[in-house]
Amino acid sequence: MTLQQLENLRIGAFDLMPSPEEINARVPLTERAGETVYAGREAIKAILDRKDPRLFVVVGPCSIHDPLAGYDYAQRLKRLADEVGDTLLLVMRVYFEKPRTSAGWKGFINDPRMDDSFHIEEGMQKAREFLMRIAELGLPAATEALDPIAPQYLGDLISWTAIGARTSESQTHREMASGLSTPVGFKNATDGDILPAINAIKSASSPHSFLGINMQGRSAIVRTQGNSYGHIVLRGGEGRSNFDTVSVCMAERALAKAGIRQNIVVDCSHANSLKDPALQPLVMSDVVHQIREGNQSIVGLMVESNLEWGNQPIPEDLSRLKYGCSVTDACVDWPTTEAMIRKAREALQGVLERRLAG
Repeated sequence: MTLQQLENLRIGAFDLMPSPEEINARVPLTERAGETVYAGREAIKAILDRKDPRLFVVVGPCSIHDPLAGYDYAQRLKRLADEVGDTLLLVMRVYFEKPRTSAGWKGFINDPRMDDSFHIEEGMQKAREFLMRIAELGLPAATEALDPIAPQYLGDLISWTAIGARTSESQTHREMASGLSTPVGFKNATDGDILPAINAIKSASSPHSFLGINMQGRSAIVRTQGNSYGHIVLRGGEGRSNFDTVSVCMAERALAKAGIRQNIVVDCSHANSLKDPALQPLVMSDVVHQIREGNQSIVGLMVESNLEWGNQPIPEDLSRLKYGCSVTDACVDWPTTEAMIRKAREALQGVLERRLAG
C-alpha cells in the first residue's frame, strides 16, 4: 500500500496561494487607513463599554460583488455618517464571503469573476484593495469571518466582525474569534436559538491554541489571549423574529445568567424581516422605540442596504447585471437607507445620553 493510494484521493490540485505577507506588501496599509480602522474599533469598544452613548449601525450590501458600485455606496455612506455621527456610528457592511446552505455563489474572495473560475488569489487581493479604499475614505468596515485563514490577509482593515448564524456553534470560529483584533458579534442560530451565540461569547473570551497560518503563510500553532468584546446579534430564525421587547428581555436574562454583559445588536434583516427588505425599516423603528422607552441593552443595529432595491440572479452574461443591486439577499435601496438612518437619528437625539447618566 502506497501513500498515493491513501491520501488526497479526491483532491484535483494544490494551487499555491500568496502568503498574507505577500498580499499585504502588494496592498500595504496606509497611515490614513490605519487611523480609520483604529478609530472605528475604539469607538465600537467604547459603545460596548458604555463610555459612548451612541448606537453603531452596520449597514451596507448583503455582499460585495462589484467594487465600483460598492465604492459608490461607500462614498454616499460616508457623507451620511458625517451627518449623523453625533448619535449613530455608521460602519459599512463589507462582506466578501457567503456561507451557503447548499450551493450558490460563495462570494467575491472565492469567485471574484462570478464564473466558477475560483481565482481566490485574485479575489483576496482585490478584497484588500477595496477595504483599503473604504478605510481611506474614513469609513470603518465590518465583515463576516468565515474562512479561518482570511483574517491574516484582511484583518488589519476591519473594525467589527460578525460570526454568522451557521458558524457561531463552530469550535473553529469560536477559536478564531478569540484572537481577532476587533469586537465580534455572534449571531443566534438559524433556528432562532440564542444559546449557541451565548456559549460562543464565553468560549471566545478565553485563550485558545489551534492550527492556523502565520503572515509568511506557514502552518503555525496560533495561541490567542481571548476576546473580551464578544456580544450577541439577534437575527431571528425559522420564520420567526426576535427583535421584539419580550425577545430582547429574554436575551438580556440569558446573558445575565451566563455572566455576560448585556450588549445586544439587532439585525433588521434575515428572519427578523422575513427576508423582505420592506420590513427592515419597521424593525428599526420598533427597536428605536424600545430604546426611547428605556431599553439599556441594545447597542447596535444591522441593515442590508444597497444602491438599488431587492436582488437579482447572476446571469450568464455578466454585462446584464443591474448596477448596485444585490446578487445575494434582497436589500433596501439608498433613498430608503437614508430615510431609515435619519429617522433613527432624529428619534434618538437627546435620548441616548441618558444611558450614561443611568
